[in-house]
Amino acid sequence: MAGHSHSANIKFRKDRQDQARGKKFSKAAREIISAVREGGKDPAANLRLRYAIDRAKAISMPRDNIERAIKRGSGELEGAQLEELLYEGFAPGGVAVLVESLTDNRNRTAPEVRKTFEKGGGNLGSNGAVAWMFERRAEFIVNREGAPSEEELMELVLECGAEDLIAEKEAYVIHAAVGDFHSVAKGLEAAGIEFEQAGIAWIPTNTVEVTEPEKAAQVINLLNALEDLDDVQSVSANYDIPDEILESLEA
Repeated sequence: MAGHSHSANIKFRKDRQDQARGKKFSKAAREIISAVREGGKDPAANLRLRYAIDRAKAISMPRDNIERAIKRGSGELEGAQLEELLYEGFAPGGVAVLVESLTDNRNRTAPEVRKTFEKGGGNLGSNGAVAWMFERRAEFIVNREGAPSEEELMELVLECGAEDLIAEKEAYVIHAAVGDFHSVAKGLEAAGIEFEQAGIAWIPTNTVEVTEPEKAAQVINLLNALEDLDDVQSVSANYDIPDEILESLEA
């Protein structure tokens, strides 16, 4: 139950809000649609959906927009057919990158993703190029402020059926098998643990060390640019950048 995830750390610490309100709503709606497709439209039975709705409310997304997204996900409301796609590529320094998208036009999304990789000094790879370096896991991020001690939380995490607890500077990162997402979430909630984030994520099984500040900046800038694309839902990478360099990039 140990380890260190710079990727989770930077995601938690670097609060990057989209400048356009419409873009934020679009990404939130797609997250809701994806959650409904995966586990149904009842938030009480589909915790991933409930967390997606909570995040949508946190950005003041109107209730009507949320309800429409749920209906689109369940097929009750017609609209453009959305397709989930996974793009694989490399950032500068050989860092592996996975890009999850939900799009109604793959002929638009693929060129945008490719162009962003190339502009950022990386390159888009073929299917299977880097996915083998990641595994799909349930992930919960808990703010250390107000949380139990690491020892207490570790005991609780084990009791809930989770597999890993990583202590970050500002947060605890909890990992579990995808199939255990709901049981772990319910167990943590019952113990009064609040999440900053909860969902299914791609977790790297190995990392690439990036110690040159200039190269680290290129990696982070590329990941941010990919996340800014309208059709992109999430970006995962296997970089290992020292905290002092990350902090200088965030300054």
